[in-house]
Amino acid sequence: MDATLAMPPLLEIDEATVSRDGHPALDRLSLRIAAGQHTAILGANGSGKSTLVQLVARQLYPLAPGDGRSPVRVFGRNRWNVAELRGLLGIVSPALQHEYTTDTPLEVFDAVVSGFFAARGLWLDHPVTDAMRQRAIAALAQLEAGHLAGRAMASLSTGEARRVLIARALVHRPRALLLDEPCAGLDLASRRRFLEVLRALARGGTTLLLVTHHIEEIVPEIRQVLLLKQGRVLRQGDKVATLTDAALGEAFDMPIRVTRHGDWYHAAVA
Repeated sequence: MDATLAMPPLLEIDEATVSRDGHPALDRLSLRIAAGQHTAILGANGSGKSTLVQLVARQLYPLAPGDGRSPVRVFGRNRWNVAELRGLLGIVSPALQHEYTTDTPLEVFDAVVSGFFAARGLWLDHPVTDAMRQRAIAALAQLEAGHLAGRAMASLSTGEARRVLIARALVHRPRALLLDEPCAGLDLASRRRFLEVLRALARGGTTLLLVTHHIEEIVPEIRQVLLLKQGRVLRQGDKVATLTDAALGEAFDMPIRVTRHGDWYHAAVA
């Protein structure tokens, strides 16, 4: 029996509403993602993708339902210490990258090992053990980023910084990674190299939740796709059945033609 079948779902949301500027960014959103189920979350700009990431990351909270229950459960729990949650669900986003590559200078290895303390860099009250150092070195090596140690985060390319931040998330050996537009700002070659890194992580047992509006970024290991539109789930299911002309046309409000090259998908305006 697959061990993941006995585990609580990675993510359950039951009619969650998040309002921004008086308008629902998420409108009674309901979804379920099973443990170990690599999933792509796809939608046009304004569909609610970034709000969903912030909701899962505990950076914002839904409107309280009338019955007092919490509509969001991660790994079966609706209450989390944020630092504890980060140990199970690593999150990498453009906003996080901006935080780590601007303001006070920060060295790459310090950025990674400070993940143990949920801090930006190391401080006097952060005792770094040999075990922590070894896991930070191993995480950088896993992302093929060990050669970046010693450099300032602000000096890295977009792709290099993205790898370092994933390494930072991996020091906890999380069950899953939530990646918000991870290929934003990457050129074609850098994007493909980065996607191969994600494929290796998926094959190694780390569950991927990939948030994007480019179906070209959905790696073959991802078998489930969730389409968002206007803060709600438009469709959710098997990749083959969901990445269709009709479904994507409805999601993006224009005619879309989907083509497939092996295990990779591409889309263009028809």
